[in-house]
Amino acid sequence: MATTIDTTAELAAFLRTRRERLSPEAVGLPDSRRARRTPGLRREEVAELAGVSVDYVVRLEQGRGLRPSAEVLDALAGALRLDGDERAYLFDLAHQRTAHRTPERGPGTRKEAHVDAALAQLVHDLSPLPAMLLNHRLDILAWNAEMAGLMVDFGALPPEHRNVLWICILHPGMQEFYVDRERVIREGIADLRAAWATRPDDTDLATLVDELTSQDEVFARLWALRDVRVNGRGHKSLLHPRVGPLTIEYQVLTPLQDPSQRLIFYRAADPASQAALDALADDRAEVRPVR
Repeated sequence: MATTIDTTAELAAFLRTRRERLSPEAVGLPDSRRARRTPGLRREEVAELAGVSVDYVVRLEQGRGLRPSAEVLDALAGALRLDGDERAYLFDLAHQRTAHRTPERGPGTRKEAHVDAALAQLVHDLSPLPAMLLNHRLDILAWNAEMAGLMVDFGALPPEHRNVLWICILHPGMQEFYVDRERVIREGIADLRAAWATRPDDTDLATLVDELTSQDEVFARLWALRDVRVNGRGHKSLLHPRVGPLTIEYQVLTPLQDPSQRLIFYRAADPASQAALDALADDRAEVRPVR
């Protein structure tokens, strides 16, 4: 049975991994000649940069139940050179996210997932651009025929498998679909981690992470890196079984009425990719969109 997130333990692990990735030179400190037993900064160096005691850093990294203030978190984020997504993740883990981001709706479950009719209609209206609506777990809530024709027939999957990471990692027909599969998984994991921290009581999310960790070595390895990043746009190179290689550019839009959801649509990145998408258009009528 999946357990929910232990935010204290995750905060400790996240601080350790961020410290270990930094070199003294990266933060403007001289590299002493004393041998380092572990990579990255020493705890005393982080304490110096953040203006806190070494004992405080030690206790945080040992998960000893501290509740750092927003001011201390700001200092640690600066010392560890966290970017905006990592900083938000740090605040979420410390239950201080109201200082940095607007709270989202409660965790909910897949059984309670609500699809706004207007958003589902917008997904349909975006045709011929492939489009889909996701929630914070990256569950696919609605899609149009173009997206299903490009990827898989989502309607034929059990609801619990209608998840972009599950499909990428465990669906047998998608193993060769992404040219740079590891990068796609890594970006998906970094996005999922941000949601994971904001919803520590979401058992469905914990179940998804446990399933993917136990069944895929790549996911387990990349999840352990604790990368955090929410991408609003980007590109993916695909190898479609029917039309061959193509590259898409994606854009992510967040509805004001429900920031936990996101609308994603694809565009062809070049004329050859557009021709490939056009060739798939003949299959659209065979896949019914969900509204």
